[in-house]
Amino acid sequence: MKKKSLHSLETFNNSHPDRDYEIEMECPEFTCLCPKTGQPDFAELEIRYIPNKVCIELKSLKLYLWSFRNQGAFHEKVINDILDDLVQISSPRWMEVIGAFNVRGGINTTIRATYEASKIDPKIKKKK
Repeated sequence: MKKKSLHSLETFNNSHPDRDYEIEMECPEFTCLCPKTGQPDFAELEIRYIPNKVCIELKSLKLYLWSFRNQGAFHEKVINDILDDLVQISSPRWMEVIGAFNVRGGINTTIRATYEASKIDPKIKKKK
């Protein structure tokens, strides 16, 4: 699968960066293509995160998610790619992306990928 462009994703300044609060976005009409058959795969996505300095702009997220409609990829890759891209543009304190895919061949698939910012500043070296 071709890597998505992050240019369509936009952020805006978090008005309360000093507070932990959760943003939850539900995307009930997500589609991508099965890489084996080319048939559409339908899913409900849930994106939850605790923002740091910026928040994800919703219209740009919608357009970004639409870009998967004509791309073939396994469910596991799609969900992990979405998480990676959203973390890259927003640097949240915590984020989770859940994809609940519709039945295919009698099997429901739910993929859950989670990111948590490091509690240790990487600039600080451990003392030996």
